[in-house]
Amino acid sequence: MFIQTESTPNPATLKFLPGQTVLKTGTMDFPSSATSEISPLARGIFAVDGVSGVFLGTDFITVTKADTVDWDHIKPAILGAVMEHFQSGQPVLADDAELTSAHASHDGPDEGIVDQIKELLDSRVRPAVAQDGGDITFHGFDRGVVYLHMKGACAGCPSSTLTLKMGIENLLRHYIPEVTEVRPVAV
Repeated sequence: MFIQTESTPNPATLKFLPGQTVLKTGTMDFPSSATSEISPLARGIFAVDGVSGVFLGTDFITVTKADTVDWDHIKPAILGAVMEHFQSGQPVLADDAELTSAHASHDGPDEGIVDQIKELLDSRVRPAVAQDGGDITFHGFDRGVVYLHMKGACAGCPSSTLTLKMGIENLLRHYIPEVTEVRPVAV
């Protein structure tokens, strides 16, 4: 098994490409080891000292490290944990694990606007962000302000504010005049 790695715009995060499907659909975010009990793969990666976050995509694994460790010290152990997992035949997620919906639900008078926001996120934003090892999902809409949840490499990325303001906010404001601002939320 050959696992490729790619850097991301977030220096604390690396993208690991195992060359096979990780999740059939969607993404899963494990912002701490305490949240990883439903994933044998994430648990194995968190067993490496210095790992602070794991994010799973359809064909990639994004790993975030603590500021106190260097990639040179933990990257080989992470590669070993990923390889060991896929060779073991264990599932990526436990059988009873429930995938969460990507976007938060929203109904009410702004439902049409929210549907447009979600469509633009799914067609224009999320594919580009996935290339960098992350995901951005809709969290809410209130009086012109769109609230987005940043996951994987996007969470804590130094360029995420620029991505939100100059990229996503401009895109949404261009296509949806009711949008006035985009803000990140921590979930």
